[in-house]
Amino acid sequence: MIQADNIGKKYMVTHQTHGNYTALRDVVAEKARALGQRIFFPSSTVKRSSSLEEFWALKDISFNVKQGECIGIIGNNGAGKSTLLKILSRITEPTSGRVKINGLVGSLLEVGTGFHPELTGRENIFLNGAILGMSKRDIKEKFDEIISFAEIEKFLDTPVKRYSSGMYVRLAFSVAAHLEPEILLVDEVLSVGDAAFQKKCLGKMRNVAQEGRTLLFVSHNMNAIRRLCKSAIWLDKGQIAKIGTTDEVVGEYERNHIWRFEKVFYVAERSLEDVKKLGFYVSRVEMQNTKGEKTNIFSYHENLVLTLDVSGEPAGNNYSVEFRIFKESGEFISVGASGSYHDLYFDKKIKRVRINIGPLIYTNGKYRISLSLVSGMVRDESISRVDSWEDACFFNIIKCHPFATAHDIDKRSVCVIPHSFGTVEKLAIYSG
Repeated sequence: MIQADNIGKKYMVTHQTHGNYTALRDVVAEKARALGQRIFFPSSTVKRSSSLEEFWALKDISFNVKQGECIGIIGNNGAGKSTLLKILSRITEPTSGRVKINGLVGSLLEVGTGFHPELTGRENIFLNGAILGMSKRDIKEKFDEIISFAEIEKFLDTPVKRYSSGMYVRLAFSVAAHLEPEILLVDEVLSVGDAAFQKKCLGKMRNVAQEGRTLLFVSHNMNAIRRLCKSAIWLDKGQIAKIGTTDEVVGEYERNHIWRFEKVFYVAERSLEDVKKLGFYVSRVEMQNTKGEKTNIFSYHENLVLTLDVSGEPAGNNYSVEFRIFKESGEFISVGASGSYHDLYFDKKIKRVRINIGPLIYTNGKYRISLSLVSGMVRDESISRVDSWEDACFFNIIKCHPFATAHDIDKRSVCVIPHSFGTVEKLAIYSG
C-alpha cells in the first residue's frame, strides 16, 4: 500500500547574526537603509543580517507497508514523525526520494486540519468527504454514524470555529475513520480528548485494522502502540533508528529513553513544544524520598514523593490529579487519583501539588510514571482530562530485602506484598 524509497525533507533555517532582541525602530531603520541602497546603488551588494542553514527533518527513510498492516511510529519530539505523515498525506513534497501510495488516504494530523472554520460541523463533514473522494450519497449513508460517534449532535449546525479542541478532535477523527479510506494516518491528536473518547478511538482504529485497511499511528503512548500495532518504526533525529515488531522496537526505545533520563535523575521538565496546544498542564515533576532527598532510586517499602508544578488555567474552578505506574515492559500496575478515589480537588489557584506514593512494594527494576490533570469534579459530572503526560518520570527499585539476611535473596527480584495467613477456625492469625 505504501512504498517509501530514501525519503528526505530539507528546510532552510534562518539564523540572525545580531543579538536576539531587536527594537521596532531598528527594524524600520534597517528596512529604510536597504530600500535606499537598492534605489541609489542598485548594482551594489546589500549586506544581509541573517544566515541560512540546511536542516534535514527526514533523511534516507525507506520502508514498505502492506495492506491491512497497523504500524506505530514512535520517537522523541522533533524526530520527524509528523513530517513523515505530512509527506504521506501529500501535504508537502519530499526534497529527495519518492513515495508510492496505492489507495485512498484519510489523515488526522492536527486539531482542525481540513476544516473550514466558518462552516458548520454538518458542512465540514460533506467537505471532508468530498476531499477524500467520497460521493454525496456515500457521505449521507455514513452521516448518522459519524455524528453518533463524535457525540456533537447539539452543535452540528454551529460553525466549527466555536468548537473546543476536544470537539474538533471528536468530529475530525469520526469523519476520517467512518468515510472508510483505505489508508488511515493518525498523528498524536487523541491526547486532547478525554479518557473515554481516547478508548473509543483506539477501539475504532482496532476495527479499522481488522477490516483489512491500513493504519499508521503516531503516538507517545507506548501502551496504545503495543495494543494496536504489530510493527513499529522508531525515528530519531530524522532517521530510522529501528524497524521491526512492536515489542522489539518499543522495548529498545524505552530502554534508550530511560537511560537518558537516568542522567537527569530526579527531575523532568516539559518543553514548550510539548505543551504548546495545552491550556492547563503539568510543566515539571520532581522526585524525592520521605527524608527530603532528591532521587529516583528507592528501596523496598520506601515512599516516593512527587512534587508537580502546574501551569495555565483549567476550564473550571477545581482540578484533580491522577498518576499511573508501569513496569519497564509496559505492564500497568498501579493507579491513584485525588478526585475519583479520595474526593480531593485543588483550587485552580494552587500551582504546586505533592503526591506521596507508597510504601513501594515492587520488585527490583525500573518503573515509569504517567501523570494527568482532570478539570472539574466527579460529583458534578463535569470532568474532562485536559493533560496526559505519558512517561513523565522514571524510578528504580533496589535493595528489595524484606527479610534482611534471613534469606539469600540479594540477586533475586522478590518482593513481599500485603498478605494474610489463617485457619478454618481463625480466618486471620497473622496479617502483614
